[in-house]
Amino acid sequence: MELADSYYAATAPAGERHPALAGRETADVCVVGAGFTGISAALHLAERGYSVVVLEAARVGWGASGRNGGQVGSGVRESMGAFERSAGRSRAEALWALCEEAKVVIAERIARHRIRCDWRPGNLLASTRERYMGWIESEAEFCHRRFGYRGYRMLSRREMREEVASDCYVGGRMDEGGGHLHPLRFVLGMAAAAVRAGARVFEGSRVEGIRWGSPSQVSTAHGVVEAEYVVLAGNAYLGRLEPRIESRIMPIVNHVLATEPLGERRACSLIRSGACVHATKFVVDYYRCTADHRLLFGGGETWTDRPLHDPGAFVRRYMLRVFPQLADVRIDHAWSGRLAITMNRLPHVGRLAPNGFFAHGFSGHGVALTQIAGKLIAEAVAGTAERFDVLAGLRHRAFPGGARLRHPLLVLGMFYYALRDKL
Repeated sequence: MELADSYYAATAPAGERHPALAGRETADVCVVGAGFTGISAALHLAERGYSVVVLEAARVGWGASGRNGGQVGSGVRESMGAFERSAGRSRAEALWALCEEAKVVIAERIARHRIRCDWRPGNLLASTRERYMGWIESEAEFCHRRFGYRGYRMLSRREMREEVASDCYVGGRMDEGGGHLHPLRFVLGMAAAAVRAGARVFEGSRVEGIRWGSPSQVSTAHGVVEAEYVVLAGNAYLGRLEPRIESRIMPIVNHVLATEPLGERRACSLIRSGACVHATKFVVDYYRCTADHRLLFGGGETWTDRPLHDPGAFVRRYMLRVFPQLADVRIDHAWSGRLAITMNRLPHVGRLAPNGFFAHGFSGHGVALTQIAGKLIAEAVAGTAERFDVLAGLRHRAFPGGARLRHPLLVLGMFYYALRDKL
């Protein structure tokens, strides 16, 4: 299973090809999934001296980690003020600290392993309605007052229009502590670092079953890994491998395009600072300019596994609502892929008896949060679980209807919120 035919695959280095699992391997830890979460955990574990085997059904970065918008923001999808009201001040402060550390981990990985992933600072939340501006500003003030965060800066309608060449927005909030990167280059760079640290990566090795025990046995079509610990990092591609956590996440399909190169002047005219942008819509638009001056735009979601016949035409409609001046521009790449959301849009992280860990459902904030999740899993395996328990203690409800009915119920809910976006 090759990488999606995306802009990222076209502009990333080939990366090392890893063999399929054949026969029996033993390890301290077996990681299932070679995306952001799995590779982050593998790298942190290998650096601590653990023997690690990573099993990937397709290729490193094949799923959401190699196809996403590449945006890095602060905090989580939920309002931190609302989270404090429901969970308490100490939990909110601990969660925010981990989110900030996630950004530090990204910067450290890029610098230490010399990963050329086109990092650029700036993450802009664009408000489509006046009624959202009060919430956006109060959240910025709350994060400054409670956590001392100084990265948020409010933009008026005029300032927003100067920043983004679109009439869709009434204002916004710049996050100068956020930014964006080339996600496939980033995950491939981390995988190479993990291999140098001693991790063994097997591609084309879909996990067909786990026999939990001490040790556990993780089976593929042609081999078995025997390990003291198992880390599940399949996210939206988990399938029915582990029924105990399946109903806490919902896979949805996102669609992205990349235009032809626009040239530096035209690209800068769209987003003056070069920040990435996402809008205050339930079905969110997100976009940024790439290092070679294309517009990369994600918009619209579908709630079925059936592929779109023409994802480029599907997303182009959303792009032209924001930037009608791009009607003459050619679409060079378009692709789709799954991500996983949770009911409360907080990551679902925890343990599985007797010796398992999992992390998934990052709900659009996965570029950063997967990095801290992998680090905390490594800490927990090493016997220090206090920080891991901050994420593991987040409360989650199963999606209504269970595994069978959650998709039709989600479609109804998404239709309602999509209609609210339009109204």
